[in-house]
Order: sequence, then structure tokens, then C-alpha cells
Amino acid sequence: MNFVLHGYAVSGGITVGYAHLVSTARLEVAHYEVEPAAVEAEVERFDRAMAAAQEELRELKGHIAADAPKEFEAFLDLHGMILNDSALAVIPRELIRSRRANAEWALVQQMERLTERFDEIEDPYLRERKHDVEHAVERVLKALMGGQKMAEPAVSEEQKLIVVAHDLSPADMILFKRHRFGGFVTDVGGVTSHTAIVARSLGIPAIVGLHHAFQTISEGEMLIVDGERGLLIVNPDPVVLAEYRERQAELKAERQRLKRLKKTRSATQDGTPIELFANIELPQDTAEVLDSGAEGVGLFRTEFMFLNRKDLPSEEEQFEAYRQVAESLKGRPVVLRTLDVGADKAMNGDEAHTMPNPAMGLRAIRFCLAEPQMFLTQLRAILRASHYGTVRILLPMVAHAHEIDQTLTLIQQAKSQLEERGQPYDRSVQVGGMIEIPAAALALQIFMRRLHFLSIGTNDLIQYTLAIDRTDDAVAHLYDPLHPAVLTLVANTIQTATRGGMPIAVCGEMAGDVQFTRLLLGLGLRNLSMHPSQLLPIKERILHTNLSEVQAGAQRVLRNTDPAKTRDLLARLNS
Repeated sequence: MNFVLHGYAVSGGITVGYAHLVSTARLEVAHYEVEPAAVEAEVERFDRAMAAAQEELRELKGHIAADAPKEFEAFLDLHGMILNDSALAVIPRELIRSRRANAEWALVQQMERLTERFDEIEDPYLRERKHDVEHAVERVLKALMGGQKMAEPAVSEEQKLIVVAHDLSPADMILFKRHRFGGFVTDVGGVTSHTAIVARSLGIPAIVGLHHAFQTISEGEMLIVDGERGLLIVNPDPVVLAEYRERQAELKAERQRLKRLKKTRSATQDGTPIELFANIELPQDTAEVLDSGAEGVGLFRTEFMFLNRKDLPSEEEQFEAYRQVAESLKGRPVVLRTLDVGADKAMNGDEAHTMPNPAMGLRAIRFCLAEPQMFLTQLRAILRASHYGTVRILLPMVAHAHEIDQTLTLIQQAKSQLEERGQPYDRSVQVGGMIEIPAAALALQIFMRRLHFLSIGTNDLIQYTLAIDRTDDAVAHLYDPLHPAVLTLVANTIQTATRGGMPIAVCGEMAGDVQFTRLLLGLGLRNLSMHPSQLLPIKERILHTNLSEVQAGAQRVLRNTDPAKTRDLLARLNS
């Protein structure tokens, strides 16, 4: 049966592939006692699920294309070996018998014992194999809980696996960066949630807020992800498929055309230079930064190094990561945002969600100041990396003068500690602040007196101004960058900083959305930071922009208060 689901497009492009359902089955496992007479039947149920998971792996292996990466076969072999190991194949059976426990619970109990041991391993590669154990176990859990077997997968390199999930955390998305998927779709989520932001960084089509995709789509069904219009087409007919294949080819040609602009100087038609920087999550993202022609890294979200682990990264581990980025950029600026966890980016699982309102709770700079030793460790690592490139420090979610003062005191303390050790650092390293809380935008002078530069985080600024949880698809339709209050805050922040000689950028999602480029330029912005994949389309728009014309048009948008007319004025600005 073919049908269409509508959601929110969060990453453009079109992909055709096969559904790969990803569940959090192990989080849903109940514990119950099995009747004595039913214990052996429960053991047999466990054995059948293990056999089904192994058979699924063998079938997948049999369909690997000849030109597929060797890692794919090795990945399947590893999962097969994990399931064959007595720790998972035998001990859960003993637990079922000795504790009269259900098979799901017994398997998860043993998995957790195993993964705890992985956390004690010093070698980072071996420690990461913990996730392979978890993924292999999830395959068995799906079989135990009635999951469907995977249908025949794609054989063409054009037909990739598309992840279908009810929800994915930002940490999940970071794990997926290591695999080659064609797209992502989820039932829940907002267009500016951190999950969506990381999906965009992968440069592949993604849709959120589909509501019923995970329940209605079967493993292996053919899908078309239209990341331009937010459409998910399930089991498309041949005519629709041919149409989308043609659109895929057109988009590929467009990307090739834009690559010619990589070395073109970023400036408006009247010659005003516009700085374009890139946002990254992991050190390995620097290859995309260089490939996009960015002038540097305008936002390194360092918190993603802290996710998917129970321990904190050491000073040495952080230093090596930050140094790698600084050296890769060869003198270009690298803006490292200090740890910004909380809300939808929780460390050590989901404890942040136990807060009454995690988006307004102990997060970002508040969390760091509450954990000064952890914060000092990161500050020392950043300062040490500053010796190897042009490194700047960016503080998230500042709202009070005392937060800046306390942080500057800690930075000075970190410098003193490095001097005692005899370790070099850039003594003139610049410190900036994120303007993402309305209070900060309305009291900008407080921050301008204490900091070297500012960066507007439009995602949170919109969230806090409009009282909308940007991870909640139920209110996603209320998220509006063109709301008069939002535009007034953004415009006044740019204007006040510029008049005071304070460098200011926009590093939120508005910077990477081509429909807002001329509006932001017209409001006085001269520095934008976005995902590398968004940079060349933004540069093209800048090259075709007359600054004097858009300044007048931007003021008309700013003065208007009628939503329909605002969108009409924006359309004229972009025509």
C-alpha cells in the first residue's frame, strides 16, 4: 500500500531508500515472573529470538552489494559474534531459569552488566564497542517483542537505508554520523531541536513531526524522503518514483554548480565583505568546513564530546580534540562554545528530563558554574589548544553579569594553573557570549563591557521569546522567526553591537536559511555561521544581493506587524 505522511523538513534534498526501523526497545522492557511450568517455554522463546536475529544478519550479509564498503560486512560479522558469545547466548537462559524471569528482562540485565565493563576500558575504540553490543541486543529484543524481519534491502547504491524512529536524541544522531544512511525520519521533534540540527550537519534529507511513521511503516519498505517539502512517500508507484529520480538528478547538478563558488570571495554586489563561518559538532567535521570554503569555525558545539558515555572526557582527550580542530583550520578562527548540556542534550542518559522544565533549568553556563572543577578542566583544554591556532571561547546562555564575571575568574584560574605547569596558551584569547535569552538582548551593554564578541543563537532566542519548546512537535507550528518581537530583538542586538564596535555574528539556524539571508544583511549583519552544507547556497544569495536595496526592504519587514504582510515583504526582498 502506498501513502504519504506530512512532517517538518529539517534537512533538504531527496533520497530514495528502504526503511530501517530504530527503536528504543530496551527502554521499554518490563520485568515479570514466569510461571514454573512455563520457564522452559520462555527459554525456547529466547532461543527463537536469538536464532531470528542471527538469520536476519545472514540475510543482510547476503544482500550486500559487491561495491559496498568492507566495513558493512565486518559490522554484520561483529554483531553475529556478539550474539554467539556465551555472555549473551547462555547466561540470559540461566537467568530465566534461576529467576523465573521473562526473556527480555534477562537479556537486558546481562547486556547492562557487559556494557558496564566496556566503560572501564581505557582504549577509546574498544570502549565504543559497547554500542555494538547494545545494537545487537536491540535486534533480539525486536524479535522478542514482535518486531518484523527486514525485507529485502536495496541492491543499488542509489537506494539507501532510511532510519525511521519515534524519536532520536542528539546523542543518537551523533552515533549515526558513523554510518552511511540515506535519510532520517521521526514521529516527534521540532525543526530547530538539537536532533534536527545534527541531522542537518549530516547533509542528508530528514523530516521530523510525522506522528505515525514508526507505527505504520514496516522494515524494508521503499521510501522517498522529500527533505524540501517535508513529505515521506511510502511504497511510491513507478510514476512518482521516476519523477523523484529526475528531481534527485537536478539537485545533484545544482550542488555541483554551487561548488564553483567555493573560492569566490563572499561579498555583496556593492563590494561589502560578508564573513561566512561553519558550525560543527565533532573534530572530524573540519574536512567539510575546509571543503565548503568557510573562513573558519563560528561554532564548535563541544558538548557532543560529552554524550554517549558515562564518564567525563579528560583534559587530555578534550585538548587533543580541540587542538586537532585548531591545527586543521591552519590559522582560521575557531570559536569553541563551552559545554552546553541540559534540555534535549542530556549527559549520562535522560536525567535532565526529570527537571520540571529542563529548557529553563540547570543547563549551559549555569551547569558549568555549578560544576567548577569540570568547567576548569574544559577551560584548561581550550586554552592549551589556543597555542595551536586562532581559538576563541564562547559562553552559552548568559543572562547575568555575575555569570560572566565568575567565568572570567575561572578562565584566569585556568591560565594560572597552566602557567604553574609550564604549558603554553594564547594569553590574548578572546571570550564571547551567546545572545539567546531575551534578557541578554535587552541588556546588551552588560555583556559588551565584559566580552570581546557576541553571537546570536536564534534557535533559543526564538524559543524563549515565544515560550515554545523547540523539541515539541505539538507547538512546532508556533515557532516563528518572523514574529515581530523576535525580529525586534535580533535587529536591536545587531544595531547596538555594531554601533559599539562589538563584533557580532548569528550562529543559529536563521544564518543557514537562505530565505533570511537578505533580511539579516539588511539589518546590518556581516558575519554568519552555519552548517558547511548550507554555506554555498548562502554565499550565492549574498553575491546576488544589493545592500542598499535590502536595507530598505529589511526596515519595511521590521516595521510591519501583520504576519501575512510580513511574509509578503520577505518574498519581495528575496525576489
